[in-house]
Amino acid sequence: MRIAVINEVSSQDKNEKVIKALEPFPVQVFNVGMTGAGNEPELTYIHTGLMAGIALNSGAVDLVIGGCGTGQGFLISAMQYPQVYCGLILDSLDAWLFSQINGGNCVSLALNKGFGWAADINLSYIFEKLFADPMGRGYPPHRAESQQASRMKLKEVSAGTHKDFQEILKEIDPALIKQVFSHKPFKELIENYATVKFIY
Repeated sequence: MRIAVINEVSSQDKNEKVIKALEPFPVQVFNVGMTGAGNEPELTYIHTGLMAGIALNSGAVDLVIGGCGTGQGFLISAMQYPQVYCGLILDSLDAWLFSQINGGNCVSLALNKGFGWAADINLSYIFEKLFADPMGRGYPPHRAESQQASRMKLKEVSAGTHKDFQEILKEIDPALIKQVFSHKPFKELIENYATVKFIY
């Protein structure tokens, strides 16, 4: 599984903790948001939501882990784009239920609000439960078939209520596109791993 970690400006100081919490898992992690290195363009949740949409719709990654101060802004921003199924994850039970019931492809973390004592342990537990079982099995088990049908229906709804992603890129403010692609790690991820190429 390929995962993009996309921190925005208010949570850039938590980037290292997110990356460290992912280390025990057999996943390929691309750290393509703000790391606090000091030489990056400033990315708000508006930018990182767009980056999530591009990364998922291009096929460059299977899962995006993002967030912001409360997790709400990134969630709302990412959900503006087709084929992005994002959940706000605050603890390990949220992570497991999201994985089993929703089987989504994008996680939003609250990386400032409530991020205090033992927050790094909470991140570890979140990822432990997010990856504990195959996504989309359903819970409780007797609801699995209905939940799988709902996920398929949601994909149909998403396809019907959103424009083609290339059209979206044509209509978005060019300065926004330029900002996300001026971030070198993100640009390299898309150039090297995208299975669907977009003109931007």
